[in-house]
Amino acid sequence: MITRRNFVLVSALAVACASADTAVADAAAKAFLEKIYAAYRGKSSKGIPLDSDAMLRLYFEPTLAALMIKDRRAAQKRGDVPEFDADPFVGGQDWEIGQVDIAVRDIAPDKASATAKFRNIKVATTVDYDLVKLKDGWRIADITWDGKDTLRGVFEKK
Repeated sequence: MITRRNFVLVSALAVACASADTAVADAAAKAFLEKIYAAYRGKSSKGIPLDSDAMLRLYFEPTLAALMIKDRRAAQKRGDVPEFDADPFVGGQDWEIGQVDIAVRDIAPDKASATAKFRNIKVATTVDYDLVKLKDGWRIADITWDGKDTLRGVFEKK
């Protein structure tokens, strides 16, 4: 027979386990973004070269990576620049970034939203991320810069 004390104990354990799973997801998603921004910190940082299909697939979920690859190939064929000709992680072509503050929130199983705040060449910048967890780890489903334009939107309005 289930006593009130056992019921309370089991309920408390269930809540603790659910919280532990959430914390693990947040930590992994945050680590994913921290690794990205580590390549951008400092005056002589090189950033992350997104010049190959493999690199795009390493950071972006499959449908967004496919849009970016298609755009890059079309631009190469016509001898032009891609529709989005900037670095998606900083929202521009140039950067000089110091401290980056990253906050991650779980929004559903295997989905999270994150915000990265930093000063880029002395300008306060906010980059919001929609993240999805795939079998290979966290990937970016979309990026929004300063609450306005989205990376997916750049390709879908064509």
